[in-house]
Amino acid sequence: MSQNSPAKADLVIVANRLPVDRVVEPDGTVGWRRSPGGLVAAIEPVMRANEGAWIGWPGSAETEIEPFVEDGMSLVPVALTAQEVEEFYEGFSNATLWPLYHDVVAKPEFHREWWDAYVTVNRRFAERAAEVAADGATVWVHDYQMQLVPAMLRELRPDLRIGFFLHIPFPPAELFSQLPWRRQILEGLLGADLVGFQLPGAAQNFVRLVRQRVGHKTHRDNVYLPDGRVVQAGAFPISIDTAGFEELARTPAVVQRAAEIRDQLGNPRRILLGVDRLDYTKGIYARLRAFGELLTDGVIDVEDAVFVQVATPSRERVNQYRVLRDDIDRLVGRINGDLGRIGRPAISYLHSSYPREEMAALYLAADIMMVTPLRDGMNLVAKEYVACRLADDGALVLSEFAGAADELRQAYLINPYDINGMKAAMVDALNADPKDLGKRMRAMRKTVAEHDVTAWADRFLAALNADLRTHGKTVRPAKRS
Repeated sequence: MSQNSPAKADLVIVANRLPVDRVVEPDGTVGWRRSPGGLVAAIEPVMRANEGAWIGWPGSAETEIEPFVEDGMSLVPVALTAQEVEEFYEGFSNATLWPLYHDVVAKPEFHREWWDAYVTVNRRFAERAAEVAADGATVWVHDYQMQLVPAMLRELRPDLRIGFFLHIPFPPAELFSQLPWRRQILEGLLGADLVGFQLPGAAQNFVRLVRQRVGHKTHRDNVYLPDGRVVQAGAFPISIDTAGFEELARTPAVVQRAAEIRDQLGNPRRILLGVDRLDYTKGIYARLRAFGELLTDGVIDVEDAVFVQVATPSRERVNQYRVLRDDIDRLVGRINGDLGRIGRPAISYLHSSYPREEMAALYLAADIMMVTPLRDGMNLVAKEYVACRLADDGALVLSEFAGAADELRQAYLINPYDINGMKAAMVDALNADPKDLGKRMRAMRKTVAEHDVTAWADRFLAALNADLRTHGKTVRPAKRS
């Protein structure tokens, strides 16, 4: 493929990032490694079934890379300048939209030059998709960084079938209306034939805002445009590669590693686990504080219980994230200094990222999983933990403000702003009857098994292509093993 004439594809994925990370080998050669994460696992089999192409940023500024094929996937890089990374990605995407869409947990910033960069980058992605897509192709656009792409692409290629999926929450009108460019975002999304969200409430928020702010006629989940086109909004809760995690949890190496982790922690009676990207929406500080208070109150003892918190580094050039890391570092230090003992820290805090095998071992080792975000579109970690509990044991303490709470109703659901309520749920989980834990976990495992990531992708694409009698091409579902 040349940069000017990439091969045409019947299915095009448009996302902020490519599904691979650039790696430099010890000998200096540059290669690519598949990125971790649910989106790649979901889309890859559908791409292979349809010989699709994936458009995204390769992850480093000022890098012009020709389209290439990696591990059988056709990848089309889009270059960003250092200034665009700062203004489009770190600025508008992650300091304006991210906090606004997460209940304004942090104050969003509104800068006109950031918006200009957002428009410029979205147009570049739309133009690239227009070049790559075959006649009548399906284009699936992903997430909050790309909300203008559907309308821009529709203008360039009206023959395309366009879907959009938002992986994070979509805010209510009271919050979304703060955005100076609210109408432009809504009109950008209306370029899609299907706009997907994690929860029904988010789809309802979107339709209500379109009616109020753009003035289009709506009925239930449908928006009726003046040109006769109908845009459908709907809920499509994303999931995980359930079978893949179950297989990992069965492998002897992972089982052995789980036993090693317990041994390295001193074989406590209970291990509590948190696994999060280091982000202010994840509720890490409050959950560690709750655990510290249970130790201080004498409800639990460091000889009996230890908290393992994995905090994957995230957006470390953004000031709010640096402040959060400092705050958590101080809290962990204070709790361990006041309540830990030699060889028995109260909290094992790991500011690092780990491969899936290590994560599966941690899920196996942990008796209680703490997933307590202040707001989360879904939270796939909760589902990963459930998938790995092959013995139908363990407990999940889950924020009611995570999208996963709609499906995993048998978890210990908590309000992450209520420290006392969180402490009570932790105590209930610590002291629960094993039969009750087994009943809860079996039900959650059934849900996660029936609604896996392949079912999610197939369901979205089926809805997107539901009325293609007049459009011609349809997208083949992923091949199940």
